[in-house]
Amino acid sequence: MTRLTMIATLAAVPLAAAIPAAVSAQAQASTVEPMVPATGTVLDVSAEGRTTRVPDVATIRAGVVSQATTAAAALADNAQRMNRVLAALKKAGVAPRDIATATVGLAPQYRYADNQPPAVTGYQATNSVSIRFRDVAKSGAILDALVAEGANQIDGPNLSIDQPDAALDEARADAVKRARARAEIYARSAGMRVSRIVSITENGENAGNPNPPVFMARAAMAKDSTQIVAGEKDVTVSVSVRFLLN
Repeated sequence: MTRLTMIATLAAVPLAAAIPAAVSAQAQASTVEPMVPATGTVLDVSAEGRTTRVPDVATIRAGVVSQATTAAAALADNAQRMNRVLAALKKAGVAPRDIATATVGLAPQYRYADNQPPAVTGYQATNSVSIRFRDVAKSGAILDALVAEGANQIDGPNLSIDQPDAALDEARADAVKRARARAEIYARSAGMRVSRIVSITENGENAGNPNPPVFMARAAMAKDSTQIVAGEKDVTVSVSVRFLLN
């Protein structure tokens, strides 16, 4: 369904005065089409066009959090487990171009007591990668495999449309159609008719912003596999259209 945001203004445009141009015997006369129609009434309409698409890309961040009494031990454990995670991604057929390091960190852990300075009790190492799944239906099963290989931190997914250009063009056409329909209503109400479009301005587009996470990853394997539901995304374009009424 298309939602519309409408702002309409009617303004009578006076007859433009003709201004003769002086030309010499060597100069050639020229004319310029006026930016504003010479006669008629101007109607400005703002509208939003909309279409929908099923997301075909899921981006998820998966990583490993390790804790140990020393920094070296935390990093070593983290690296070992992260290597297994990366191997699992490769085995699952995820292309290298769809895997990118997201965060790497090492931080001391403290114990706090009254009237005493904080005491370091150990270290926490983190490492996570951003994974782009081009088959959304299979991403849940791959996440389960990652958890089995040591991943204990998963965020996402962000669902998006890989190639939104065609959907955006549909939304643009819908926006102009809706604007024209509204212009016809205003024209009939004023006892006039729509003559033509004077100008079209695109005010913004939305190719499908990431959705909030639709699942919660488990820290351990359970009986049922993780399911990711793609749903639908709205693709929208807003325009301002100026019409000439007679």
